[in-house]
Amino acid sequence: MSSSPYGLHRVLEPAGVLPQQAWRLSAEARLWPDEVLIDVERLNLDAASFRQLREEHGSPDAVRRAVAGIVEERGKMHNPVTGSGGMLLGTVRSVGSESPLGLTVGDRVATLVSLTLTPLRIDDGLADWSGESEQVPCRGTAILFGRSIAAVLPTDLPDELALSVFDVCGAPALTDRVVREARSGSSVLVLGGGGKSGSLSLASARRAGAGRLVALVPTESEAAAVRAAGLADEVVVADARNPVAVAEAVGTPVDVTIVCVDVPGCEHGAVLATADGGTIVFFSMATSFSAAALGAEGLAADVRMIVGNGFVPGHADFALDLFRATPGVRELFEQRERQTATP
Repeated sequence: MSSSPYGLHRVLEPAGVLPQQAWRLSAEARLWPDEVLIDVERLNLDAASFRQLREEHGSPDAVRRAVAGIVEERGKMHNPVTGSGGMLLGTVRSVGSESPLGLTVGDRVATLVSLTLTPLRIDDGLADWSGESEQVPCRGTAILFGRSIAAVLPTDLPDELALSVFDVCGAPALTDRVVREARSGSSVLVLGGGGKSGSLSLASARRAGAGRLVALVPTESEAAAVRAAGLADEVVVADARNPVAVAEAVGTPVDVTIVCVDVPGCEHGAVLATADGGTIVFFSMATSFSAAALGAEGLAADVRMIVGNGFVPGHADFALDLFRATPGVRELFEQRERQTATP
């Protein structure tokens, strides 16, 4: 069997599907000619997956065992409940003779493709991970295919911050595109405006020329942090899972809604908050797309819905530039890091 740039040769079961759909992948370290072998230093679990694991398993030790078990069973970090994974940071150990990725042995990189399709082996049992943070220090190996994406880590940011920015870099890049395509001065709402993808999306919408800019967050403390960061014209507090509460908090419906929350059940609130003819972009892996489509139909809402797939050409550099240029965003990221580091 020859190698495939899509990674088909790594699929163990079921046969005939792409790696992301597969139940199990081969994480064998032997390289095919177009592959790259990464020595893994850190995983970054996506927010929806980490929340689900924490709620289901409770104790940090149980969460750690659950993540290690998923990788052992599946050959990748693919949460079977949320269907999501995350990304990783590591150092290039070996590059196949036909790899098109432009990477060099010794490059320290962040992968910009999901862990749900990345062959992964963990060698240390996650012994150095507390189980209390989305970022998971570990030792192991991972494989990149010919059609994978990776970015060399910047030298001016700590690894943890760079990984956090890369983890959500698709959101601000697509926000920029959508807001620029809308009418000049469009109103924009970001559900989950205090999180990583949410804060970068607020900054991106502002740069793209948004008029009224609204951030919706779940708590007063988070609202205070977003206000202090100066990222929105209005910061409102509501449970994004309560459609009526969302609509009441936002008031006049907006032209563009960006959904960045990490909990399920927020689809109908986004629909109610968006004006007819407007656009909703779903970035959250907790989104039920059937609920979104059927909810809009049931509400007779004439809205365009876009699935944020995490890739926009140039998204990594775009997000890094936005992060560096927006002190309020960096403060929110660093505040998040401090909170997760606190025992």
